[in-house]
Amino acid sequence: MKKLLLAALLFGLIPVLKAQKSVKMENNKQDSLAIAGVLENDYFKAIYEGDTDRLGNILYPGTLLFGDVKGQPYAKNREEYLTGVKNRQSPKDSGKPFEWKIISVDTINSIAVARVMVKMYDFLYDEFLSFHKIEGRWVIVNKMISDISK
Repeated sequence: MKKLLLAALLFGLIPVLKAQKSVKMENNKQDSLAIAGVLENDYFKAIYEGDTDRLGNILYPGTLLFGDVKGQPYAKNREEYLTGVKNRQSPKDSGKPFEWKIISVDTINSIAVARVMVKMYDFLYDEFLSFHKIEGRWVIVNKMISDISK
């Protein structure tokens, strides 16, 4: 009798466990779509237009940026980066091509990494952007770039 009850209990839990797993997958899809929205509506537009207010809104205070540009090390904090964007000619005003592409977005609970490609000026950047969901909003907490133009 105990074996029969245990089997019934286990078989009864399997659909519940599957339902929990599908809910989590749906949340990851929703979060990935939300991050794609931040990238498309804020990040790419802000760097294209040189909009430091919009860009600053999605970069969490304390965000660090690392990588290489034309083979040279690149390291800035959020404020240095925003100052650089503010003081340069925007890609929009430069008249040079500006292209972007979301390669992937991977989420786990409240963290995520997006891989994107950005072509601007004479550079082609492969970027990894780390996101964290803070107070219900996805923000960039780290940016790593590598200029892969030849």
